[in-house]
Amino acid sequence: MKSKTTIKGRAASQSFKPAVIFSSLFMICLILISGLCGCKPGQTDISAAETAATASETTAAAAETTSEAAETATAETTSEETAEETTVQEAEDKISENINKFSGLELTAGINNYRPIAIMVQNNPKARPHSGLIYADIVFELVAEGGVTRFVTVYSSYDPEIIGPVRSARIYFAEIARSLDPIYTFWGSYPQAYDAIKNMDMDVLDANSTAYVNYTSAGWREPTRNTALEHTAFINTAGIRKDAQKYGYSLEGGQSPLQFKLDAPEQERGNIDEITVDFSSESYVAGFSYDKESNKYMKSLAGQPHSDFETGQQIALNNVIVMLTDIDGPIDQYGHMQVRTTGTSQQGEAYFFMDGNVVEGTWERASLSDPFVYKDLDGNQMLFNRGSTWICIIQSINRLTY
Repeated sequence: MKSKTTIKGRAASQSFKPAVIFSSLFMICLILISGLCGCKPGQTDISAAETAATASETTAAAAETTSEAAETATAETTSEETAEETTVQEAEDKISENINKFSGLELTAGINNYRPIAIMVQNNPKARPHSGLIYADIVFELVAEGGVTRFVTVYSSYDPEIIGPVRSARIYFAEIARSLDPIYTFWGSYPQAYDAIKNMDMDVLDANSTAYVNYTSAGWREPTRNTALEHTAFINTAGIRKDAQKYGYSLEGGQSPLQFKLDAPEQERGNIDEITVDFSSESYVAGFSYDKESNKYMKSLAGQPHSDFETGQQIALNNVIVMLTDIDGPIDQYGHMQVRTTGTSQQGEAYFFMDGNVVEGTWERASLSDPFVYKDLDGNQMLFNRGSTWICIIQSINRLTY
């Protein structure tokens, strides 16, 4: 389109110029003939001079017209080029609709769009290093009994062969999982939690027992990983989906709390390069070190790189979210905690880290069946970078430093 327009403009100016010059010469000849035939003695030089001047003016006018035509053609070409460039830029700045709703990644042969599977993973120091967290689209982290944190790990884009160590459910972890409309999977729980989970209208699978909810055989024990039985439970997503289908659970759907944007250009990225979340004690300090070039946050755990057991790869994140809420406990003799997982934006303070910057904002959630909604302080829906997101839930801003 660009070449064709330029050629048209040039051809128009070239075909115009000979016609104008021919007309000018024809007029000069007529004037000369007229002057030679009808002028009085002594007037020939004057007529010739006037004729020459007229011819000069005509030639100048022709040149000016030619120049104007060329300028017009050039302006039209420039305008079309600018319009084309604007259209291309708008297309590049827009994210395709063919993306995974939990990661924002373009759907390809290696990127799936499964209904999310939310799996409970423990974080006891004896259970480390973890398996499969590098493949999670979203991870929620918050405290359980004794200040030990656990993860709700969410898988939709990828299909890891091993995840764990898997641990038991708690009421508020199940409430968080419910926000995604997932297949919620865990390894056991206690009676009151089972009762609460059954009332959440959620598809669930228990890898430990058939006593309370539907059982999945996708889990297994890895005794070589630890001598303590509770640190040896692992599972995979393919087996979970197979059992889910057997129970009539849908393998499509889910609801995401995230909407996506393109990464900020490097020149617009900030310099907040260290984020620290202290959940309870040194063993449960989550660190996030920002790398401007890759635009990722490299995760650490208790001061050491948080790496995958099988690959040795450190967890790299595209977004870090810190949510503040009410956390109370212990509320019983077993040390169980109580966490508020719903509320209005006036109750939910949040900090959103991406592109080396932080945006202060809010979180809200109307009911257990609704997803979390993240907004900035002006009430605008937050947009996040495509990739993986780590969400820390704490009770006080004093536990966050950056």
